[in-house]
Amino acid sequence: MDEEYVPNYQAEDYKELKEGQATILFPKNNEVFYNPVQQFNRDMSIAAIKTWRDTVNEAKMERFNKSANPNKVAPSTKFTILEALAASGLRSVRYAKEIEEIDYILTNDLLADAVESIKRNAHFNGISQKLVRANQGDAVSVMYAHRDKDTFDVVDLDPYGSAAPFIDGAIQAVKKGGLICVTCTDLAVLASANHPEACFAKYGGNPLKAEFCHELALRLVINSLQQTANRHRRYIEPLLSCSIDFYVRIFVRVHDKPILVKNVASQTGIVYHCRYCGTFATQPFGTIEPGKGSTPKYHVSAATAADRLCEQCESKQELGGPCWLGPLHNKDFVQRMYKAVSSADSSMYGTQPRMKGMLKVILEELDDAPFHYSHSELCSAVRASCPPLTKVNSALLNAGYRVSGSHTQQGSIKTNAPPQVVWDVMRSLVKEMGRSPKIVEGSPADKILAKAITTEISFDNHKDANPESRRIKLVRYQMNPEKNWGPKARHSEAPKTKNADAKRKQQDQSHTPKDSQAANAPETTADSEDVAELDTVSNDVKKLRTE
Repeated sequence: MDEEYVPNYQAEDYKELKEGQATILFPKNNEVFYNPVQQFNRDMSIAAIKTWRDTVNEAKMERFNKSANPNKVAPSTKFTILEALAASGLRSVRYAKEIEEIDYILTNDLLADAVESIKRNAHFNGISQKLVRANQGDAVSVMYAHRDKDTFDVVDLDPYGSAAPFIDGAIQAVKKGGLICVTCTDLAVLASANHPEACFAKYGGNPLKAEFCHELALRLVINSLQQTANRHRRYIEPLLSCSIDFYVRIFVRVHDKPILVKNVASQTGIVYHCRYCGTFATQPFGTIEPGKGSTPKYHVSAATAADRLCEQCESKQELGGPCWLGPLHNKDFVQRMYKAVSSADSSMYGTQPRMKGMLKVILEELDDAPFHYSHSELCSAVRASCPPLTKVNSALLNAGYRVSGSHTQQGSIKTNAPPQVVWDVMRSLVKEMGRSPKIVEGSPADKILAKAITTEISFDNHKDANPESRRIKLVRYQMNPEKNWGPKARHSEAPKTKNADAKRKQQDQSHTPKDSQAANAPETTADSEDVAELDTVSNDVKKLRTE
């Protein structure tokens, strides 16, 4: 690398954009892709990498202090990062300026003008070429070139669309105990039933048109990461899995522990989902039981008792997955990250209020109850107006079960209560409020309400029914970040002619998911769970119930 190289540019020819401690020069002709909505992604990534760094360094020092070797040498706290698809280089510049102890960042992109942008922005921010090393190359080739030597401590994948083509390279290019950060923006594939064939081809599982579709999207991506790692006798541990705006962002730690690979079958499975009432059930592929001594026994799961029809409303069920059924987060990691973000100066993270809100809701999530119900969908299924969410939560808590929300959807109910208990709560609610005259005899709603209540239900207010994140008024579910927000057009080399410009515009339009706004838009209001009414049920759900 030539340390004397200085990019040739005039700062006055560019528009300055400041984010965090970085200021990038953004060309007026949109030479390189930039999306300001992704600042939250970058803020969360910086906080997550810092938390991972501190965790790793503390473990290193603990081993060092325990060592009785008189010639022991203190371990290095430096670490390396690969940003495989860097575009403007903003992410790498922010990492270099805001994260301590970085040895170097290999900042890669396939396009020559993107690499020039990386060099220009690093120079403009006073960052040496030794710290941010701009590189032009195919991301997969670069990662495979580092799989046997010079592996990285952190690999960051933030592609346009799916990260699926880059997963195998990332798994092999990261060090033992290293961190992989993955973004997928193709939620039109992952979080809807519009393209199940594409989802299965990319991630090895079927999506569902369900209220929990965004959580399933996370679990499909994690399963793809896990299965890829297992082929190399590696195991990935999800540290933090976030459904954000129009994409998912997942942070996983990679372990070289073949013994953990054996547990994956019991953490992987399928989900049965009723298209009418939203009832679901999971089925893992394997089970583990104690064996002789400390060696466990692994078994294939018994055949499921799930019927083709829903037990509650007798409507058709559909099959999602295979997907990851284990925890989405490491709560110790999230707690540490939440404390660091909360105590940070307000100038450090531009999206600090939203970061605190999301991390707090994630901390409150049940980590042993895959998927969730929707408050409005439950009420719609029995044709009842929605009571306060705390009333439904109280009933489940009073029955002896645990309950939480999910950061993936406003008004969600995540619980370890079996479906019979959940619907007993709804039947008791209808009994208290009165049955709707619109319910037709023999309809799914009629079949649900015709079943006997087998659980003692009390709607007395429970002290844990209202989560702390809501009581202290955190930003739990973000409003639309800006007008016409969403994925921007895919970047390509600067066009040379009018014909090339027209061709580029056509390619960008063909790569933009037509239904991404409708299928993946986040909640557009602050907490409105207590006043949700029947008419909030989506048109898609209403359509299903008329079929």
